[in-house]
Amino acid sequence: MKIGLALAGGGVKGASHIGVIKALQENDIEIGYIGGTSIGSIVASLYAMGYNTDEMLKLFRYFSKYIMKVDPKYYWTNVKNKKNFMGYGLISGENIEMAINECAALKGIKNMEDLKIPIVMPTVDIKNSQKYVFTNHQYDENFKENIYIRDITVGKAVRASSSYPGMFAPTIYENHKFVDGGIIDNLPAQEVRKLGADKVLSIRFSSKNETDPKNVIEVALKSVDLLFEQRTESEIASSDYSITLDLAEASIFNIKKIDYCYNQGYIAAIENMSKIKSMLKN
Repeated sequence: MKIGLALAGGGVKGASHIGVIKALQENDIEIGYIGGTSIGSIVASLYAMGYNTDEMLKLFRYFSKYIMKVDPKYYWTNVKNKKNFMGYGLISGENIEMAINECAALKGIKNMEDLKIPIVMPTVDIKNSQKYVFTNHQYDENFKENIYIRDITVGKAVRASSSYPGMFAPTIYENHKFVDGGIIDNLPAQEVRKLGADKVLSIRFSSKNETDPKNVIEVALKSVDLLFEQRTESEIASSDYSITLDLAEASIFNIKKIDYCYNQGYIAAIENMSKIKSMLKN
């Protein structure tokens, strides 16, 4: 049985993906294929590099403040060049790329092609509104060279998939201007199945909470979160089983909630374990 895991985007909530993986491994469920969008791509890439869940959580904690740090020099240069208050985003996103490349280098990995576990990570070119997918899968009739990208560093690919609009600047790669893959494909279940998975388990987040945005930033984040949520419905339908995590206590960029999200992911997976195992048997 070839099992695939699809991980949705959701900012800090993505720490719950690590908890889910931990629970699956404790129940001897091996993940043979993996895909993730935005924060899901960070977890998916670390898994594909060979990091265990304890290491992944430590890295998640360590790099979170580093990744979310605003560089005043970048910000004001960006605003000056774009001649508006927001510019391209509050954060350049370079720290995501450097952090992931550092993790990859420790495992002797550089490019997507070096990853041992089949992986997919969606992004969107904001110039042509086209979805692209970073992968280590060989090109074939389903993985066409004009849509799937193999020859790119893991860090650049993750940064592109994670360039959350308004927060992180678009990622420039060759002639592309990539932004968060969640705009079109926030839960890459179908892409994971195309890798060869017989069964696909999907992990997504509910945005159905009654939080009241207090400023323009919170309104923008809430709006994008709702957009991403709408994009997951067809992917849920194509999954063999899905877990929806309600993490209302954790806003997208609240790094103080990392451990809370991790624990909730683990608990939810354990609570759903009998159904997951039943799905795998059928």
